[in-house]
Parts: sequence; structure tokens; C-alpha cells
Amino acid sequence: MISGAPNKIPLYGMVLAGGKSVRMGQDKSVINWHGKEQRYYMAGLLRNVCDEVYISCRPEQVSGIDKNYNTLADNYPGGGPLVGILSAFKKAPGAAWLVTACDLPLLDLATLQYLIAHRDTTCMATAYKSSFDDLPEPLITIWEPQSYELLQAHIADGYTCPRKALIRNEKMVKIILPPDPDALINANTPGDADRVKELLTKRG
Repeated sequence: MISGAPNKIPLYGMVLAGGKSVRMGQDKSVINWHGKEQRYYMAGLLRNVCDEVYISCRPEQVSGIDKNYNTLADNYPGGGPLVGILSAFKKAPGAAWLVTACDLPLLDLATLQYLIAHRDTTCMATAYKSSFDDLPEPLITIWEPQSYELLQAHIADGYTCPRKALIRNEKMVKIILPPDPDALINANTPGDADRVKELLTKRG
């Protein structure tokens, strides 16, 4: 796979699948939306545009993931997506990381390609603006190598939200509008899942 990064910075992909899915009531990463578990479907999408792809998870989840997929166990204290992102940079600090949440059933290749095409490697990150609250969406974002130090400082200050990191450093973040706002819909609850099923049915 060719990332197309203009300055040859490797572009790695990561599917965040380490959440406990409390609101959904079942593991969101294993829901079958497209003929396979969502974590594998998302990894497959990323393989089209990234040099290497990993499934981020808690250490105890590693043994349950198909060996055909690279895993990246959280190795920072605490929890949440920021721990996954920091663990990724700890493994490959010189790479940029295209990070996606596992609960984006409508995310497609075109949305990933659009993000990469509008990437600004001089910024700490390139992110989509959420059409629901107009805030940056941190879990479909390209985090550049220079964001590693900023994220470490962010968590050292007691913050655990990656969105807050983008907001705090807004002058260093490129924000773009998604070509298809529905592609950023999260399925966090059974109600969200019902809505996604309706949209997928309409799309055939």
C-alpha cells in the first residue's frame, strides 16, 4: 500500500478497538456490519491507504484477535483512546498515524482517501470537523510525528481526551469538512446501531 506522503513520512493505520463498549452492551469491535467483525473490516480499509496497519487493544484482548492482523496493546497507564494513540507513537514515533475508532460503521475508503489528500504534514494533525457539534473529530484523524510530544504533555497535564488536545492546539491542526458527513456517525448505543442499520439498508 502507498500512503502518498509527500515527504516520505510513513503513514501507519490504527483501529482503536480497546474500549469496553459499556453503552452498547456488547463489544462494538466485533459487531458484523459488513460481513466480518468491524475491527477487521476497518483494518482492511486502512490497508488500502497505509503502510502498516494495527488493531489497538487492551493487553488481555490480544490473544482473541486473528493472527492475520497486527495488534498493538496499550502500554500506557490509564485507558481510553489517547492511551492507544500514545502507544502507537511509542512503537513508531517517526510515523504519522491515521487513527480510526472501531465504531464508525459508515466509514468508507473515499473518506479515508479524502483525508489523506488534504493532509498537512506541517501541522500536528489533520482532522475532520464533526457535522454534529462542529468540533474536531479526533478518532478519524491523521496524527503527525510532531503530535507525540504534544500528546505526552497533554496527558501529563491531566487531560485524557484527544479531542481536547486538538482544541488546545487548534493553530497546529488542519480541520476539513467530510465529503460525506454520515461517514463519521458513531454507533455507541443500541439506538445508534438501529439508525446505522437503516442507513446501510438504504445504501444497499
